[in-house]
Amino acid sequence: MGDPNVQALWRLARRQHGVLSRRQLLDAGISAKAIKHRVTKGRLHRLHVGVYAVGWPEPTRHGRWMAAVLACGSGSALSHASAAALLGIADWEKVVTISVPPTIRPRRCAFRVHRVQLAAADLTVHDRVPVTSPARTLIDLATEFSPKRLERAVSQADKLGLIDPEALRAELAQRPGTRGVPALRRLLDRDTFVLTESELERRFLPIARRAGLGLPETGVSVNGFAVDFFWRDLGLVVETDGLAY
Repeated sequence: MGDPNVQALWRLARRQHGVLSRRQLLDAGISAKAIKHRVTKGRLHRLHVGVYAVGWPEPTRHGRWMAAVLACGSGSALSHASAAALLGIADWEKVVTISVPPTIRPRRCAFRVHRVQLAAADLTVHDRVPVTSPARTLIDLATEFSPKRLERAVSQADKLGLIDPEALRAELAQRPGTRGVPALRRLLDRDTFVLTESELERRFLPIARRAGLGLPETGVSVNGFAVDFFWRDLGLVVETDGLAY
């Protein structure tokens, strides 16, 4: 039987996608000398100041995200485009973005850091990685993404069940002074915003507007069939099928 503290440490490493902080190693009884020895022997691989990959020098994408959070310390969370990638609402970007409390000043690192005071409701855990909540992530994305890219992220978040547009509108109303809120509120304007399932559907909407059609219902059932767009007053259904069809 091995040392129970060490066994618990390795279990923690598995939960953290194969990465550990120096503080976690020390708290488990691994001395500074022993840490150095494990680095020399290739059992630990330094990723950032005070953060190591266990056993393998190239962690998974989730491991890299977790390592960045550990490097920034308590209260830190994956945010902005990195949070969007983890949540599955935007494509992955190589540079990792982290939000940290204003009191934390991370040492020189290879990722983008935002120092901001986040409320408890702005933080969550997804796939065992601390991350900003879906609503907070969309607010942050509104400061960086183009309207079209932001619209895709909002639609994807709704599709995955991460947000409810009406609840999101209500939350934005409580944050009038937060950066990103005005842009996101403009996007969610009830007179122009429509949730869509695909890029093809998003491209169709401007065509419908130019044709003088009003705002359609989307993803509704008509005579037992799920349809892409439905103009109830006109009795008009439009399906936007790709070239495969």
